[in-house]
Amino acid sequence: MNLPSNATPLYDYLLVGGGAAGLSLAYQLAQEPRLASKKILLIEPEAKDHNDRTWSFWTDQPELTDGIAARTWHQLAFRSPGFERTIDLGRYRYCTVRSLDFYQLVHRALAARPAQFTLVHGRVASLENASEGILATTEAGQGYTARYAFDSRPPAVLPQPASYHYLLQHFVGWEIETTHDVFNADVVEFMDFRGEQHHEARFMYVLPFSPRRALVEYTLFSAQVLAKADYEGAIREYLSTTLGLAASCYRIVDEERGAIPMSDHPLPGRVGTHIINLGTRAGRAKPSTGYAFRRIQAQSARLVAALAATGQPPRDPTGDKWQFRLFDTLLLDIMQRQGESTRDTFAQLFAHNPVTRIFRFLDEKTGWADNLRIMNSVSAGPFLRSIWHVLRGQPGQRSKK
Repeated sequence: MNLPSNATPLYDYLLVGGGAAGLSLAYQLAQEPRLASKKILLIEPEAKDHNDRTWSFWTDQPELTDGIAARTWHQLAFRSPGFERTIDLGRYRYCTVRSLDFYQLVHRALAARPAQFTLVHGRVASLENASEGILATTEAGQGYTARYAFDSRPPAVLPQPASYHYLLQHFVGWEIETTHDVFNADVVEFMDFRGEQHHEARFMYVLPFSPRRALVEYTLFSAQVLAKADYEGAIREYLSTTLGLAASCYRIVDEERGAIPMSDHPLPGRVGTHIINLGTRAGRAKPSTGYAFRRIQAQSARLVAALAATGQPPRDPTGDKWQFRLFDTLLLDIMQRQGESTRDTFAQLFAHNPVTRIFRFLDEKTGWADNLRIMNSVSAGPFLRSIWHVLRGQPGQRSKK
């Protein structure tokens, strides 16, 4: 297909979607002087004018979001029935960014460059490679052309459960304010597995913003979401039993709810010559943890560096390594077969490894020596069974006995 009238593309880059992935790429493009002459179109379905989520991540590097972080911590706690530890993060820090602060940061940067960025509200119905670039058509029938498109729409996946794993990281969180000091504001409750597992991986996650204010979240790794009342019941139980908080001693000031796909289903980094996938469409939500924000930033940086240096996106838009995809698949298989054993795996991981090694492993930056140390630090049985399932090409299933 040729572009209409074989014309030169109207835009250099088209960004499809204005969520975390599309806006992250837009912001990093705006920061790159070598790309200042590029014409960039951002098509987003709706105005991003409210706080619809929070993103948390660990890092040991300066981040573009450092100036808007809602809170930064230097300690986290892991808790399970047989093992508890509060861990100093050393050179790392754990950060939380509110989505509205991020949206406003990016849109201020784009508004300061009106000759470079154009914003259109709409939904892209079709996106096609053409000989000279791409052709996008919105649901309203408007067409746009560009040299390259960067697509952050949710992936359209036809599940193949006989070949791949399909789980969710799903949660409900309450941001609460208490009548008296309750929280240690210096320590993130990273994973508290002391509650009932119900044959799944279930834990509490607490981000303390002050001694009297925190996000308290009930999180699960499993295939099915719960009724909202079930999450809320678990949160109330945690507040009452673990924190000793009567219902009259706190109020809910905000709430968040989500379900992040955790799957090893292949998600391509690009479609043809001129369409590059971003965000969850490119597998940026790490299959075994659900963390995505820093992986999105890393992909954006990789794309911008290549565009500035060569004028083209990199041949491999993500730089993912096969061995970490295998590790993710093994953990997904364990979660699917015997979700409650996930608690023991994470407990062994934190008991036998420095946090710097764990973070580097989850960031996919470790070499084979540290990868072997990680694997040797956890019970081999569950992983050996999952390796057998991988070799057979058939995901493991929970026994019906």
